[in-house]
Amino acid sequence: IASIMNRVRDLKNKYRNEDNITDELNCTKISADTTDNSGTVNQIMMTTNNPEDWLCFLLRLEKKGIPQMDVSLLNRLIGRYSQAVTALPAEKHSQDESYARILVRFAELKALQDPEEARDQFHLARLNCKKFAFVHVAFAQFELSQGNMKKCKQLLQKAVECSAVPLEMLETALQNFHSQKKQLLSDEEK
Repeated sequence: IASIMNRVRDLKNKYRNEDNITDELNCTKISADTTDNSGTVNQIMMTTNNPEDWLCFLLRLEKKGIPQMDVSLLNRLIGRYSQAVTALPAEKHSQDESYARILVRFAELKALQDPEEARDQFHLARLNCKKFAFVHVAFAQFELSQGNMKKCKQLLQKAVECSAVPLEMLETALQNFHSQKKQLLSDEEK
């Protein structure tokens, strides 16, 4: 406990002397600890603990490799996304797009390891962030990739019914579904 308290005190002193804390949080500097990034995580949690900072950190971490090809990176990413989801209360951030993106990406990464756990994470994302069309489309894409055509269509139709935005994204996804495309949205459409 004393060690943790000393670290907290050191971080507070460090940032008291700097004019602009947001430079660090806006991903302009990189943590000295490149293996597990615990310094950056601690900093985010102790300062702002908001979805934007978490998402920026997580996306920067993802750029270190290809999770589909690197099991070690995949496990590290899943651990960090899990940490972000735990640190960010849904009741406070459910209207935040960055929070929704964290939930969706976490589910997508989980899908590489365990489809059932991924499905649970997609349910969580959809439950907490139902106003964002991309949340519904990502879940529907997952179900389509699992061969669940009926569930895919149902998710897209429910998204339209609950007025997720932008509606155009949902309409495009439905059109692509009816055209029997394997991707509900192309990279350009995303």
